[in-house]
Amino acid sequence: MENTPEHAHLTQAAYLNYGFTIERTMKRIKQNLQRRFNSRHFGITVDQWVVLDRIALTNGLSQNEVADSTFKDAPTITRIIDQLCRKGLAQRQMNEQDRRRFNLALTEKGRRKVEQIRPVVVEMRRQGWEGLADEDYHTLMRILNQVFNNLD
Repeated sequence: MENTPEHAHLTQAAYLNYGFTIERTMKRIKQNLQRRFNSRHFGITVDQWVVLDRIALTNGLSQNEVADSTFKDAPTITRIIDQLCRKGLAQRQMNEQDRRRFNLALTEKGRRKVEQIRPVVVEMRRQGWEGLADEDYHTLMRILNQVFNNLD
């Protein structure tokens, strides 16, 4: 812990607590979102949604690139992609430059699923942000990115 004036007001407990608070909040977000998915019978998990959404936003990524961009390990991402393919939401396509690699793409059914789910995700995020200002969002993002970068 730095002993500079701007850090002097934080106790050792505060430094130990922020990880717990982040984890607790992430679990609440994930549980809330999964309940919403279940009540609407979307037929996918939040983890599957994260991957499906990533493929939707960046069509044509390799499996490794999706794993890196979602911070999921290789076995987990393989399992999720296998599930999405079995459900007909995504497909593996041969990479033209390297035939040993596959790129991921949504199927038409996958595109419709994303269009169905995205408004529910946006509404949950809006609800979670109630009572907070845009400035709060920018401050939170700056802080979380700084913590992330500090631990690189």
